[in-house]
Amino acid sequence: MSRHAKESTATGERTIVIGGGISGLATAALLARGGRDVVLLEKNDELGGRAGLLERDGFRFDLGPSWYLMPEVFDHFFRLMGTSSAEQLDLVQLDPGYRVYSQGHADPIDIAATREENVALFESIEPGSGSRLERYLDSAREVYELAKRRFLYTTFESLTPLLTRDVVTELPRFAKLFGTDLDSAAGTVVSDTRLRQVLGYPAVFLGSSPYTTPSMYHLMSHLDLEDGVFYPRGGFAQVIEAIAGVARDAGVRIVTGATVDRIATESRGSGFRRSTRVTGVNWTDAEGVAHVEPAAVVVSAADLHHTETRLLPPSLRTYPQSYWDTKTPGPGAVLLSLGVRGELPELLHHTLFFTSDWRANFDAIGGDDPYIPDPASLYVCKPSATDTVAPDGHENLFVLVPIPADPALGGGSSETIRAAGDRAIAQIAEWAGIPDLAERITVRHDVGPADFVESINAWRGTMLGPAHTLAQSALFRAGNVSKKVDGLLYAGGSTIPGIGLPMCLISAELVVKRLNGDTSTEALPAPLPDGRS
Repeated sequence: MSRHAKESTATGERTIVIGGGISGLATAALLARGGRDVVLLEKNDELGGRAGLLERDGFRFDLGPSWYLMPEVFDHFFRLMGTSSAEQLDLVQLDPGYRVYSQGHADPIDIAATREENVALFESIEPGSGSRLERYLDSAREVYELAKRRFLYTTFESLTPLLTRDVVTELPRFAKLFGTDLDSAAGTVVSDTRLRQVLGYPAVFLGSSPYTTPSMYHLMSHLDLEDGVFYPRGGFAQVIEAIAGVARDAGVRIVTGATVDRIATESRGSGFRRSTRVTGVNWTDAEGVAHVEPAAVVVSAADLHHTETRLLPPSLRTYPQSYWDTKTPGPGAVLLSLGVRGELPELLHHTLFFTSDWRANFDAIGGDDPYIPDPASLYVCKPSATDTVAPDGHENLFVLVPIPADPALGGGSSETIRAAGDRAIAQIAEWAGIPDLAERITVRHDVGPADFVESINAWRGTMLGPAHTLAQSALFRAGNVSKKVDGLLYAGGSTIPGIGLPMCLISAELVVKRLNGDTSTEALPAPLPDGRS
């Protein structure tokens, strides 16, 4: 028995959370506030998961999420914990929200911070589109609010709570939205390729393509074109630090360098009364010492494929390999962290580069014969535009190139990934008019799909998780509870409600609901009752 088990005063109440990314930390925090004795085990030396941090030569690089959307979800989580985003984070609204460079067009498009400005922008580029965008955004806001009220905060344990007047009334609309892809929906608003891509690119946030993502997700345009884009000073590592802080304050004991090897279970009864229940986990510390950690409940916020196919025996897998063989992963990625000498006014905090033949680009990434596209639609983040994350006289760049989810492409040290990174740098230099960009780079760190497998056990090396196709969204996505092992639950982007930091925070709340038998569809009242006394 490990020293952590010996320290416990309520072993029967103990909950173990596997994984120290945002979903694991948030889950641990909420459960500890509710009175549970929570131990969080993270295999890496640092917390954060996909939201990692690299510090080098005076640069501070976020290695994962960089868009702060759905701020009310973050604030709701902090309010559940008895605090608020205002107390925990220093948020800045970006204006413009982001810039778009399009292949074949010399001048970029800047997306503003307000709906009114963006409607005017669309109208100036394609006369007549402004009024259509107004209707599109009205619909996006309505669907977004309904999704928050009925679909995002439900475990789908029971469908009865979904049979409300507001949902039933909208069923014909939902049928149309689920039966149409996002690109087609964007095409009803604009014909200009650049503007159509602005409405379609949120599919990438969902690990998917605008050609396979249901138009239900046009709700995402409400977030960037109307609600606005924010940035937490200190970067997303600061968000992780804040959530880890409230978790520790709630009593969570966080153990890093702790690799979970097996979820321990025991069978009880016989025949039809036979059941299997979780009893804890076996894990190994950084020195190679084995530990047995008992628990009444285990929540895995690790990659669900890894959890099911590596930590459980075949007979206890709700989602065995045969399940994953039929699923669609989100894209892999080449990630570049670049320290650049001098200023880069050509780039905003967020800058997108779109190829003209978008369909071919997405087919290259997720088609039947995938390959790394060239040129590629890619994304550049320059947080030094907003924050002190680079030495004086330098800029901090994070470059993301979506590529096939294939670990065989290698990690950051492979020739394939390095070459793709070189092409991305050359493309940015050409399209944005920065001819000497490559020679001004003083720091470079590359990441590829194999690195995601190594660092976070990512299924097929995907940078996000299972794509949000129709068959992998809402109640069709993997659930947050094992059907074979009592007391085993799941959180994170692999399960409901899905991909992205806000969804991961909601997944933590869904664990609380599941444990409490709460089948309601709305967010929990804040703050959570403090069960620690």
